Amino acid sequence: MSLSLHAALVPAWVQILNSVRGLADKAAAHCADHGIDPADLLQTRLIDDMLPLAYQFKSCTVHSRGAIEGAQKGAFSPDMSEPAGTFPAIIDRLDETVAWLSALDPASLDALEGKEVIFSIGDKLRRPYTAENFLLGFSQPNFYFHATTAYDILRMKGLPIGKRDYLGATPVTT
Repeated sequence: MSLSLHAALVPAWVQILNSVRGLADKAAAHCADHGIDPADLLQTRLIDDMLPLAYQFKSCTVHSRGAIEGAQKGAFSPDMSEPAGTFPAIIDRLDETVAWLSALDPASLDALEGKEVIFSIGDKLRRPYTAENFLLGFSQPNFYFHATTAYDILRMKGLPIGKRDYLGATPVTT
């Protein structure tokens, strides 16, 4: 069975982005229900040298839509801009990303196969990839890392969430 680049990435990214959006909804409700300042929760880290929850949410969009946009341009650098500082803004960005991915023409993504993508961090690092190696071997693992880290931070802070919340709506046949 042959699997296209689009089929290998986009449906699973949409699935997890929707579940991450659900986590953001539950986190906002948890803050309201327990008198927690949402800004404090969004600044929570698993450990001091890791980036906070708000960054984890942002990185889910960076390593899905942003990765495809980078592959289309032939260049990708980490987005080091400040993440959204409120749950409504985070939810809006997640929704925009899901809508963008859902509207993406599969053929336009699959046409990137073999195209060079340069990953760079300023003048410190420069790595060449093919689009498929960049998307599947770099961005996809990063995407899941950041989604899992967001989930882990919320679990650590006492949200009553579980594996079903992380997996979201799985693609079952009916």
